[in-house]
Parts: sequence; C-alpha cells; structure tokens
Amino acid sequence: MILVGTSGWQYRDWRGPFYPEKLPQKAWLAHYAGRFATVEVNNAFYRLPERDTFVKWREQTPDDFQIAVKMSRYLTHIRRLNDPAEPVKRFLDHADGLGDRLGPVLLQLPPNLKAAPKQLDAVLTEFPRTTRVAVEPRHESWWTDEVKGVLTDHAAALAWADRLGRPVTPLWRTAGWGYLRFHQGRATPRPRYGRSALRTWAGRLKAAFGAGADAFVYFNNDTGGAAVVDAEAFARQAAAAGLQPSRTP
Repeated sequence: MILVGTSGWQYRDWRGPFYPEKLPQKAWLAHYAGRFATVEVNNAFYRLPERDTFVKWREQTPDDFQIAVKMSRYLTHIRRLNDPAEPVKRFLDHADGLGDRLGPVLLQLPPNLKAAPKQLDAVLTEFPRTTRVAVEPRHESWWTDEVKGVLTDHAAALAWADRLGRPVTPLWRTAGWGYLRFHQGRATPRPRYGRSALRTWAGRLKAAFGAGADAFVYFNNDTGGAAVVDAEAFARQAAAAGLQPSRTP
C-alpha cells in the first residue's frame, strides 16, 4: 500500500480550498482523516507534544489512519545524535499515546551535520524493532556504503526527498518499506508538481519496492493547498503505475 498524505494539516490557507469555511479548527484533523489515510506531523520537531495530545489525535482518527512523527530536534540538532537514550525514550513515551495510529518516526538531520554512522547506529539501536524509522540526512557526506549498511542493519528507511522535481538523496532501498518527501515542485502555480514528475516518482517506487510496495509519501509544499492537490494527483499516477494508493480527496 502507498500511503499518501501531507506534511501537517493545520494551514489557514487551506480553509476554503480544502476545509469548509465554517468548520472549526479543532475539527480539521477529523475532516482530514476522512479524506486521507496518513499525515506527517512536523511540529513535534520544534516542541514535543504532551502524551495527551497524541491520545486526542488518536481519538479523532479512524482505525486505518497512520501518523508519521518527526523526531524532536533536541536529539538531531542540539545533541546532534549523541547520547540518544533519554531523548528517544521520552519521545516514544509521548508518541505511544497514538497507539496503533503511530506510523514511522522521521529523523531529519541538520544540513551541516556530516556523516556520523556510529552515532546513527547508536540512535537506531534505541528504537524497538517494531518501530519504523526513516532517516533524512541532508549533507552529502552521508552517501556512503557504511551509512547504507547501518540503515539496512536496522531496517530503517532512507527517506527519499525531492526538491524542484529532482531527487536530493540516493534512491537506496534499505528496508522493506519506503518513505518519500516532496518539498517543492516546479509546476505552475508554484510550488506545485507537474504530472510528469509525479509519474516518474511513482515509477521509482515501483522499481525499488515492487507492485506491492509499502511506502509512505508526504507532500510538504503546503502553500495554497498545493500539497492536497498534488497528493491526489500522485495517487492517480501511482494507481496508473500498478501500485495501490490509499484514499485521497
């Protein structure tokens, strides 16, 4: 299954194009979850929500909904992957409030953090094998066989990333599942993605994981509701490629 969604749901400029004008903001997640099967939560990166907040998100979403959560920057940007035991435990204690709604945990690394495979190995060791972890390095020094081996050993996915219609990461398969983030397209109106780019990415997922691909795909180009439109368009391209996309509007 290709689970297709957006990076967040709390955008004021989605009122009208996606959310009904009179729908209160507290009802937005339930509205979103009726139209998508997954969402990526980015605000946990800046401030880890309390466990009760995760519990409320679980209560507002259907049984088949999956919430991917970005790891707190305390581990990735402040500690820079060092001494991971306490921050990982605290993060999981809070995110456990999602229960079976918890999808992958995303580790987005600082762009100025050079490859540190031993530290990454120590971080991934702190996560239970049952927790899916995706890693998005953003410094070119990470693209080595050693790093690929660390990810593979832990069945952690390299988070593929697109910017302006082009891959900014290697297209490694390091786990039995995939994770793909769309940051910014080149189509008009910006930052939309064109049909050709989306078709190409659907083909890449199929080539790497097969027709029965299990992958999470998120659009981070939220401006003006572009992410919602592109998510739906990608789902069509995925279906045309013989993949099985989740529901979209």
